[in-house]
Amino acid sequence: MLHCRDEVLTFTKQLVNIESIVNTDGEKVMAHSLYTLISTFPYFSDNPSQLILSPTDEEDRERYNVLAYVKGKKGNSRRTVILMGHMDTVGTDDFNALQDVACSPDELMEALKNEELPEGTAKVLESGGWMFGRGVLDMKSGVASHLYLLKYYSEHPEELEGNLVFLSECDEEDGSNGMLSAIKILNAWKEEHSFDYVAAINADFVSPRFEGDENRYIYKGTVGKLLPSFFITGSETHVGSCFEGLDPNFIAAELTRQINYNPELCNEAYGETTVPPVSLKQTDLKPTYTVQTALSAYVYYNFFIHSWSPKDVLDKLKVQAHTAFQNALSSYDERHRQYCAISKEPYAGHNWKPRVLTYEEMEQGLISNWGESFTSHMSDFKHTLKLDSSLDTRMFAARVVEEAWKWMEDKSPAIILFYSSLYSPRIELSGGKPEEKALIEGLEKAVNDLQPHYPHPIVTRSFFPYISDMSFTALSDDEEGVHAVSKNNPGWGTKHFVNYEDIRKLNVPVINIGPYGEDAHKRLERMEMQYSLEMVPNITNRVIQHVLTTEY
Repeated sequence: MLHCRDEVLTFTKQLVNIESIVNTDGEKVMAHSLYTLISTFPYFSDNPSQLILSPTDEEDRERYNVLAYVKGKKGNSRRTVILMGHMDTVGTDDFNALQDVACSPDELMEALKNEELPEGTAKVLESGGWMFGRGVLDMKSGVASHLYLLKYYSEHPEELEGNLVFLSECDEEDGSNGMLSAIKILNAWKEEHSFDYVAAINADFVSPRFEGDENRYIYKGTVGKLLPSFFITGSETHVGSCFEGLDPNFIAAELTRQINYNPELCNEAYGETTVPPVSLKQTDLKPTYTVQTALSAYVYYNFFIHSWSPKDVLDKLKVQAHTAFQNALSSYDERHRQYCAISKEPYAGHNWKPRVLTYEEMEQGLISNWGESFTSHMSDFKHTLKLDSSLDTRMFAARVVEEAWKWMEDKSPAIILFYSSLYSPRIELSGGKPEEKALIEGLEKAVNDLQPHYPHPIVTRSFFPYISDMSFTALSDDEEGVHAVSKNNPGWGTKHFVNYEDIRKLNVPVINIGPYGEDAHKRLERMEMQYSLEMVPNITNRVIQHVLTTEY
């Protein structure tokens, strides 16, 4: 085993001490600091071109990724392993009075000893075997593990048969602009240095899956994430004549009741099941108070996938939306009849029918009806709308749909289904390809060899359950799946764009071997040191050696 604990601990503290909250200048400081640290390694002093500080492709923010590579001297193999991990963190506002020491683990832990903590948390704090602080778990101890291995092989290239690439990317906690920019560098290195990427190893955090869970998990592949969104129109009316119209908020509420926590929308693969969708926003689009019912409503949901494609999700949600619409109309009609009975007013009824369209269907219909006048108007509208920096990709998409709706000749109530944010692709490791088989075998062997050195079970699973940059190392979706994303995101090509073909070109299987702890993104974020500082680097190293040297 590598005796790495002290050095990984030192690196962890160095990284955590630099506040690098996403979408702040701290990300830039973190990248420069990491670049400077790696440049002190003698190998990179001798080979400065093998370390780069690479700006992202963003127009409105300056930040960087740090990439480096070591070429092994044991043979002439082209095989290459990518070690990846993000350097940004979430904010520190939740630390309240302790915000000033949120990134100073030793001072923070001393301060926490004076607070009343949950019993289990107080116990691990007193044990001395855990480290607290923003970023210690998510995921600077993981980056420190990779940094240690980069340094080790830079000092011992004769032990490396093949090549090792180190990537620490920014912006994982928001839009993955760091990873999406880094893909271009990785593909360029693939061509320039003839790197044969056989595995990527991420080091994002792992946690208990349920109360009392003692397992330390390693994940093969990752969950995919979509943000299906719904623009909902009704029929406006004065609130004093409420049954003369249809409130879109009423339909939105029924849609959320239909989709939220619905087990029918859990996706099972390899014996593992995603959590069901849950709403992340629900609002109407009225800019100010009036006594008229809203013209439209907007709602979107988190949606995880293991095997479904983006098109599959659209197909399933179109059915769910139709059901919700019908349920809303039935409930509306029932309540209208009840009201008429008690108010002694005549029941007039309505002729509304459930109407659900994808954005692609609506847009194609409008192009067919209006042609160049519609497409030219929408292009100008989107470019003007982009000037409003207050709009994120989700609200930008909603405003585009709202504008397109104005061109609809049939203004009867409807639901428009679309995607309004980044699609993080699912990645399956089936073992069907030689490099996947070698990676899975190497992981299993590493776990079996090192389990005797650690008291808690180390368990492998098929899908990393959180959103991460792992999604952008390979693409399991076919062209139809990617088409469903690009054609149904109203901001595509203006506010939002991802070159999924770059991802398909990279196409490297990925696993996650990361630090263990609890309460990531929370005030009591903490990392268990034995597993994180000792087991993670050693398991990772065993996997590196296996995939670089195994014949297939």
